[in-house]
Amino acid sequence: MAAAVDRTLPDVLAPDLAVLFVGINPGLWSAATSRHFARPGNRFWPALHRGGFTPEQMHPSQQDDLPRYGLGITNLAARATARADELTPEELVTGVRILTDTVRRYRPRWVAVLGVTAYRTGFARPKARFGPQPERLGEARLWVLPNPSGLNAHFQLADLAAEFARLRVATGQFAADGGSASSAT
Repeated sequence: MAAAVDRTLPDVLAPDLAVLFVGINPGLWSAATSRHFARPGNRFWPALHRGGFTPEQMHPSQQDDLPRYGLGITNLAARATARADELTPEELVTGVRILTDTVRRYRPRWVAVLGVTAYRTGFARPKARFGPQPERLGEARLWVLPNPSGLNAHFQLADLAAEFARLRVATGQFAADGGSASSAT
């Protein structure tokens, strides 16, 4: 794992995605395996499925299949660390500038940042809460989701899945199981 420090991961991107999920930065396990949200305790993949974005729970090795569901992944900070609190505020602010360019280029309809503290710092919104945000990033609407890391004890998997489902409904995406989503709130 020590060899994975400061490594970067390629983004999972395609033009015109429904949702671009934005992690804080890769963890060491993810950097070592070249897979987003790869640590076994990370709850991104289960929450994504239980929130209705995918018809089955995907494995990190299937990350390149996400664009067929209209989904992508990037990070605010590119370098891998053991914990997100190892990043500097400047790295998060710089990450927002890079993310802004990515959003302009790929035009996702929604950008979902996975971590309210990183969002508050990077976007200079100290009072931001989970859910939809009043500002936009380019043409994309912004949403803040809880950090799915296993280190985030404030949210259990059921709570994370419910937050992901709120986003899915707001996007107007059909549920992955074939049911339709409610109208946006």
